[in-house]
Amino acid sequence: MEIDVVLPCLNEEAALPWVLGRMPPGFRPIVVDNGSTDGSAEVAAGLGARVVAEPRPGFGAACHAGLMAATADVVCFMDADASLDPGQLPRVAGQVLAGEADLVLGRRILRPGASWPVHARLGNAVLARKLRRRTGADLHDLGPMRACLRAGLLRLGLADRRFGYPLEMVLRAGAAGWRIAEVEVDYLARAGRSKVTGTARGTLRAISDMRRVMADESGTR
Repeated sequence: MEIDVVLPCLNEEAALPWVLGRMPPGFRPIVVDNGSTDGSAEVAAGLGARVVAEPRPGFGAACHAGLMAATADVVCFMDADASLDPGQLPRVAGQVLAGEADLVLGRRILRPGASWPVHARLGNAVLARKLRRRTGADLHDLGPMRACLRAGLLRLGLADRRFGYPLEMVLRAGAAGWRIAEVEVDYLARAGRSKVTGTARGTLRAISDMRRVMADESGTR
């Protein structure tokens, strides 16, 4: 079975050769260029990836554009900055392929050289605790590497187009009664600075987006 892998991309020219070079057989990369000003799109296309342009800024906008471009029954999402190893995608997609889970998140395990600021880890832990209460799933990380069924995800009707997209996915999946699981994946040294935790502005925007999504889902679910 072929699986589509959505890779939101904003100026990841340096990371893409490593990321795309480690894509396992059967996993088809869809690089969603979200307004890059470097040569990301050209590099991705030259390495054989399908490239989708999403001019609307926002992590969720890029993820949704990739989802709409996907055609495989199972779709994965992961960052394109080399902080996650595509070679571990089968580990994340395995339970979905086996029919044992509807959504699987990769729980990041910090490896030498990786940058995961303390404030980001603490915020992630607090968020994971709230998700455990809301969904009943034994989650410890809002993992950016994940796998699910494409048709089911489309039915969830995710609306956020910014940093709240990954959180909204888990909240709506839990509300829909999905079986949500977690597996460990390595968290590595990324190429370049994080778009979220690497700047104060990015961190504040992510916090604001996630608070909004949490509040919106509390009021409607």
